[in-house]
Amino acid sequence: MYFSNLKENDRYQTPPEAPVELRLQPNDLVSIKVSSLNPESNALFNRGVLAAPGAAATTLSAETTPTEGYLLDQNGNVDFPVLGKVKLAGMTNTEATTKMTGLLQQYVKSPIITIRLLNFKVTVIGEVNRPSTFLVPTQRITILEALGLAGDMTAYGRRENVLLVREQNQVRTTTRLDLNDKALLTSPFFYLQQNDVIYVAPDKIKQVQASTNALTLTLAGMGITVLAAVLFNFQNIFGTK
Repeated sequence: MYFSNLKENDRYQTPPEAPVELRLQPNDLVSIKVSSLNPESNALFNRGVLAAPGAAATTLSAETTPTEGYLLDQNGNVDFPVLGKVKLAGMTNTEATTKMTGLLQQYVKSPIITIRLLNFKVTVIGEVNRPSTFLVPTQRITILEALGLAGDMTAYGRRENVLLVREQNQVRTTTRLDLNDKALLTSPFFYLQQNDVIYVAPDKIKQVQASTNALTLTLAGMGITVLAAVLFNFQNIFGTK
């Protein structure tokens, strides 16, 4: 049961924590669309860069590879037509849009720039029914929605011990979340960010079961080895007479 400290007849109202605005990172794949009154300029700047075969996802789904976009390199730059390398890492969509608009104004009159992250994905593993990596085209997903995509936790999942792994600015952090606590609804970790990994730990029963199964397999393997050695020696001793 989630939010077990929320009473059955309790109406819990509190302003949710606003989702942190995403900042572009190296290896992000972005769509940069340019609109203007000049069709030739639109065609030039909207040609994109072929990334890999596949189809762009239109709904929340298991990961697929978008067909085109601009890939931020390890230094956070995109290689854009005419402009060359433009550094976008560390910027929000709004900041990146403002920068690209300023750079393109010297080539296009009154350009309208739309920037969208194409490879926003989260990974859910551990004690869930369908562990996988999911592509999120809306760029907004909560931890509950991510667990829903993964088929929810199994009966062995520890709701009070969910690990969130997040990497930002080349720094990887881990946070333990308690999904039994209604405080999660206002937590800054309620909304996920790109490349987040959610790991649902197993309870003690599952851990003991896994350890027992491993020990059983080990003992069975040892038993088979010993039995094979005995049979081999028996055959050598009595087979020569």
